[in-house]
Amino acid sequence: MPSGLPELPPVFDPILHLREGQDAMRRAIALAPEKGAGCLVWVSALERVEAAVVLEPEQILLAARPALLCAANALGDALVALGAPEIPVTIRWPATLLMNGAEVAALRLAAPDAAEENAVPDWLVAGFALRLAFPPAHEAGRTPDRTALQEEGYDDTTAADVVAAWARHLMANFAEWQGPDGTRRLAEKYLARLEHAPWQEGARRGIDPVSGDLVLERDGQRERIPLAAALELAA
Repeated sequence: MPSGLPELPPVFDPILHLREGQDAMRRAIALAPEKGAGCLVWVSALERVEAAVVLEPEQILLAARPALLCAANALGDALVALGAPEIPVTIRWPATLLMNGAEVAALRLAAPDAAEENAVPDWLVAGFALRLAFPPAHEAGRTPDRTALQEEGYDDTTAADVVAAWARHLMANFAEWQGPDGTRRLAEKYLARLEHAPWQEGARRGIDPVSGDLVLERDGQRERIPLAAALELAA
């Protein structure tokens, strides 16, 4: 069990388990230039779990940015696999995970601050933060727009279970994305989970096959919601 996780594919190396209170995303960004692809950092507390992994894309930044959609799909797959299949797991654009319509996790994607749109970035870091439980003093029903795994019946699911499941599904989603017709399959899978928000009402939804932008078509008009707005730039 490296760093407290069940055995993972050898692509994940090194695996670092941080002390409670540290920031998995920030640490992975700091380690990215030295450790390279596969460096997995995670941290957990009673109420929260975070994980982040370093990626080394072969595409230019414009085309690599949909890694965020892959990461969101992967966490959705992980939660479905770990929990009851009847619990609806959806995504709020671009990368917030919902269970029964309430927010439970959020994903992030970071690139070097010098990364250029039409150049291959040295690295990317994809990560998530997920609510395992509410504080003991939390009143049930007080925050209907937020939930936690414990509230959804994941009583036996640990932080390590979530991180390991996400890591495995992340590799599966990346492999599918890079395979034949992968951009179409990524878009179909993501759109099947994307919530139908009021601002999308009446629109035909699509994902740009290169940039990952959300494209809405209604009444002969096309509106593009750029995925670039979700990218974080780090020194």
